[in-house]
Amino acid sequence: MKFRLSIIALFAALTFQQASAQKLLERVDSLLTRRYHKGNIDTDYVIRPKTKWTIRARWNVSGSQIESEGISSGGRFKSKMKAHYKSTLSLGVGYLGFSVNLSINPAKLLGKYHDTELNFSSFGRRFGFDFVYQDAKNFTGWYEQGGMGRIDLPEDIMSVMTLNMNAYYAFNSRRFSYPAAFTQSYIQRRSAGSFLLAASLQGQRATIKWGHELKLKMTNIGIGAGYGYNFVPSQGWLLHISALPTFIFYSHTSMTYDDEEVSMHYHFPEVIITGRGAVVHQMKKTFFGLSMVFNFTNIGHKDNLTIYNTKWHVRTFYGLRL
Repeated sequence: MKFRLSIIALFAALTFQQASAQKLLERVDSLLTRRYHKGNIDTDYVIRPKTKWTIRARWNVSGSQIESEGISSGGRFKSKMKAHYKSTLSLGVGYLGFSVNLSINPAKLLGKYHDTELNFSSFGRRFGFDFVYQDAKNFTGWYEQGGMGRIDLPEDIMSVMTLNMNAYYAFNSRRFSYPAAFTQSYIQRRSAGSFLLAASLQGQRATIKWGHELKLKMTNIGIGAGYGYNFVPSQGWLLHISALPTFIFYSHTSMTYDDEEVSMHYHFPEVIITGRGAVVHQMKKTFFGLSMVFNFTNIGHKDNLTIYNTKWHVRTFYGLRL
């Protein structure tokens, strides 16, 4: 009898816990749903998708390039170094604006790619940013100085660590949506644009060892403004373009060639430019498209030392709404 009562009590306790957990999940879901649909937006221009779940597959390709030109004791020099392209496949699951993504690099799994790259982005209605860290050792390119001819530089002689961060603030966030173009967590229904405030940060450490040793250290911070526009030519289509130039107000750069330091002086205008573009097609339960982000930095002067940095990535995607 006592054993039977114990089983009944245990079953009742488990049932109560299950009911409590279900109520908690329902309450969390209700709070997330209210948060998801809450916002000061003009629904004639921007709306939230009606579904809660999003499944998205992406193919990403990225690359970077460093060019330098200047004068040292050996005469005028030029160089151009380009990293191998990086390709990744990713699958993401989103629920009411929150998402988790898993990415794989096929070349790295096969042992053909050894660099490290971390990309993190957050595109909000008013504020957003993207953050890229790269530790690369697969640069190839060329170098020339004085009367010497062009010398091809082999792989593995150059190592580069680069950090790029770019942020924006959109003034017309009620009608213009960055997320509609880049995360598809909103849908742009009518064409709209917005002026944007922008801030940029770049840090870089590079070393070339090939007979001689060259070291580069760079830190740049810039602020500026730009403009973005979402063009809706017909129902379900979205074309996005934006440009955010920032002028560098803090720069600390040094280049050392063996024991000789090549000086760098500020030369207006030194800029960090972030450009973005996207094409998105929305249907009832699916969407697909392409997006790109381009970063360009120009510092210094060619009569002393100038450095051009280029970093870009292109992404194609296909998603389901459930």
